[in-house]
Amino acid sequence: MPSVGIGLIGLGHHGLRYATHLLEPIPQGRLVAVCRRNEEMGKAYATQHGLRFYQDYRDLIADSHVEAVIVVTSPTLTLPIALEAVRHHKPLLIEKPLAVTGEQAREIVDKADQAHVPIMTAHTLRYENSILAMKEACRDIGARQYLVLTNRVEKTRQSDRPAGQRGNRGVLLEIGIHLLDMVRFLTGEEVREVFCEMGDAGQNSPEERAWVHLKTDSGLPCLLDVSWMSASRVTRAEIIGETGQLVADWTSHSLYHIFKGGQTQRKSFPPDSTIPKVVSGFLDAILKGIPMPISGLDGQRAVEIADACYESAHSGQVIQLSREQHSAR
Repeated sequence: MPSVGIGLIGLGHHGLRYATHLLEPIPQGRLVAVCRRNEEMGKAYATQHGLRFYQDYRDLIADSHVEAVIVVTSPTLTLPIALEAVRHHKPLLIEKPLAVTGEQAREIVDKADQAHVPIMTAHTLRYENSILAMKEACRDIGARQYLVLTNRVEKTRQSDRPAGQRGNRGVLLEIGIHLLDMVRFLTGEEVREVFCEMGDAGQNSPEERAWVHLKTDSGLPCLLDVSWMSASRVTRAEIIGETGQLVADWTSHSLYHIFKGGQTQRKSFPPDSTIPKVVSGFLDAILKGIPMPISGLDGQRAVEIADACYESAHSGQVIQLSREQHSAR
């Protein structure tokens, strides 16, 4: 089987997680080069694992041994990196969010489409076993009434990063982007209406909590609760149906099916990293010439919904979205 040479840009906290999995045997590909702005740490890691090292992402992308690029950097950096990879016609896997703003995300996707360069967005939650089982079980709970999605995580040094690394955006863009994508994934519909409230956030203090009310094409209500204020973690997706309810927990790797009358059935899944699944899907699409399992457009849509959330929070208005643009009502 052909093997794709992979270049990894970003060796921070999350980038190192990717690197660890990429160094394990992968039938479809092999890690050949890494890029990190900290030259000393990057060189040491590359030397330890027999990889090529580049401090400048442009040099990594230009390397003929690099046939595909994985980007795990701050979203403020993805636009120039992605455009450079597109210029070299190299397939891209970009860790969520695809970009800081919808405008940047659209530029990435448009330029890639024009150049026929495949892009995948690493919305890893789509590969969680509990979420996949939930989507499969949706047919067993009757007509959907509404969705409730919760992602409350403890504060970490990641959430304390300088505001500029996220374009002065906070928890909604950092972890809430998972839930914005989940709405589309679980319903199969586009988001058409947004109303959002956020905790107070100054210019240098991005929001630490967000409450989001969404409606999809069919008018299905979706409620999102996102924060990094607590000392513990709650990660949950709930679908309330006419004849039952489903509750997926991707921290405990469980799916609860609550039947009419209150009887509950629980399914448990072994802990399983989603990164290898994401990378495998990316490489399979390259080798087979098939569409990416999570497209650049999927990543773009999630960031556009985030844009609408920030606009709503700042204006206090409901925001209407279309496929091309959104406007305040």
